[in-house]
Amino acid sequence: MDAERVVELVYWRDVKTTGVVFGAALLLLLSLSVCSIVSVCSYIGLALLSVTICFRIYKGILQAIQKSDEGHPFKLYLDQEVALSADLAHKYSDVILEKLNWTIEELRRLFLVEDLVDSIKFAILMWILTYIGALFNGLTLLILGLVGAFSCPIIYEKHQAQIDHYLALVTNQVKDIVEKIQEKVPGLKRKAE
Repeated sequence: MDAERVVELVYWRDVKTTGVVFGAALLLLLSLSVCSIVSVCSYIGLALLSVTICFRIYKGILQAIQKSDEGHPFKLYLDQEVALSADLAHKYSDVILEKLNWTIEELRRLFLVEDLVDSIKFAILMWILTYIGALFNGLTLLILGLVGAFSCPIIYEKHQAQIDHYLALVTNQVKDIVEKIQEKVPGLKRKAE
């Protein structure tokens, strides 16, 4: 899925498509928070299989009553090629490998304290994440992220002027606080400049 289609999806350009994607993803995450992944996958598989079997039987009965010879109702989909091409697999595996190598390199740099200030920032982030982890589990964070991804862009689009005004106020306050801290703590001012 390219970036343009994702933007159209989260900005609710096609309400029907976005509603289906958002609803299905939210239902899946909520189901995973209640049941195990094995149960959720089994229920989804059973639901899909029930629908296709019922549709196949319905079409078979309709063909028998109408004495037509339409054939298998899913023939179009059964004849399509569904295998992934080697080029596509290599393309995505190369992208994943590049991201993985960058992550390993960055973690090595942070954990082995190549830059003291960056490692301290990382330690503070990990400390904050311990509190977030105590409050939320991973699925709750995924659900909140999904709801935020589908609601924040449209809210920002509708109220951009007010949000930008208050964001500028907060940014200026944070900048003032950072400058005060840099003046008081030796070594931080050199790194920031």
